[in-house]
Amino acid sequence: MTTQGIYHTLVTQLDKLARHNRQGSFRTKDRYYEAVKRFCAYLANHYHLQKLENISGKHLVSYALYLQEQGKSASTIKTDLSAIRFFHDKMSCPKYTLPDNDALGVELERRRFGQQDRTWTNAEFGKLLDCAMAEGREDYILALYLARYAGLRIHECFRMDTAAAERALRENALTVKGKGGKVRVVPIEDDRIIMMLQRLLENTERGHKLLVPDSVPTDRAINGMQQFIIRNRDAICDPTAPDRRITFHGLRHTYAAEKYQTLINGGMTPLDAHFTVSRLLGHERPDVTDIYLASVKGGMSRGE
Repeated sequence: MTTQGIYHTLVTQLDKLARHNRQGSFRTKDRYYEAVKRFCAYLANHYHLQKLENISGKHLVSYALYLQEQGKSASTIKTDLSAIRFFHDKMSCPKYTLPDNDALGVELERRRFGQQDRTWTNAEFGKLLDCAMAEGREDYILALYLARYAGLRIHECFRMDTAAAERALRENALTVKGKGGKVRVVPIEDDRIIMMLQRLLENTERGHKLLVPDSVPTDRAINGMQQFIIRNRDAICDPTAPDRRITFHGLRHTYAAEKYQTLINGGMTPLDAHFTVSRLLGHERPDVTDIYLASVKGGMSRGE
């Protein structure tokens, strides 16, 4: 069955649930229906899932991360997740129980275009590396390096297999398949990435994922990384900013801001630097890239 066919199959199942729904105002019903319809498109494109009754926590985690990448606000994401759970409760025989937002391990914080600085300080990054070293988590160390010095998303880090790592070492660049299947090439500009790739390749059987043991689902490995940051956040955060909540995704902001500044210092125009960073991040919309450059010139990074 084609992706479009799977999508229509899921929407047919959704329509059946919606027809029997008597709860909520017309506005709420429409909002929830459209939210789950978008979720159906995501399930069809990314999972080829053919039964809504088979959705699980991993699908919610993945979708929440996807919505964050789209620049959706925390309130929008929470409403969409509520809509999914609402219709899940209407199913007669759901296969899994869906976790609540606290159990997802995804930081649902408000994202405002070009207004909020999410970058990490060098001290914060160094402290978390120390925590990873103390726990012997070389997988977490590589993930942190990939996000901090190459701008990879968390799922891009954990998707990497031995073939991708070997190619990266040969070409001194990371070939990354991002959201929507879009492929980008990111030069490796920090030797620590090379060092950790080599170390993990030595301990990983060929053809397997570099950061995910065979017995562990990828979404659970990603959740483990996020929980690791949450556990150590209070100890590593800058004490002068007690209300700031650093996240793994903030390392992508750090990479973007520092890369932009390096390009500017090298003589590139703000406009060209902006589009170069956008390409390295795998973005096409300038306003989304502006999120990552909020710490640079107050977010006015395209020379406006």
